[in-house]
Amino acid sequence: MYGDEATVRRILTGLGDTWAVVGLSSNRQRAAYGVAAVLQRFGKRVVPVHRKAETVHGEKGYASLADVPFDVDVVDVFVNSDLAGAVADEAVAKDAKGVWFQLGVIDEAAYERTRAAGLEMVMDRCPAIEIPRLSPHRVHES
Repeated sequence: MYGDEATVRRILTGLGDTWAVVGLSSNRQRAAYGVAAVLQRFGKRVVPVHRKAETVHGEKGYASLADVPFDVDVVDVFVNSDLAGAVADEAVAKDAKGVWFQLGVIDEAAYERTRAAGLEMVMDRCPAIEIPRLSPHRVHES
């Protein structure tokens, strides 16, 4: 398991509310679309990062993480495992505080690099599953 319950809680409640969702497009059939909607319902600002740079859920999109002109707290990664390591490295370069690899996204070397750089990280889990499990009064703690 990559990311214990305490790490999951810290990422969801303690790192900040600006989440870049890499792989988020306006395609309603993709998991990223639904997960981003759940994150928004729980008070997160969801920033779409996708080569199409589309506006999704009312937020302007960007073609890459480097193009986002403001700080990002957490980078949620919805790309194939073979591409995820590069995104984790971009999150480190962007000074994000945490990285979340979605269900099925696994790159052990990227996990080690990201943790070694001082970022919180969870891999092969889904924040839309985890965040409702937190008690309501603790969702927005800083």
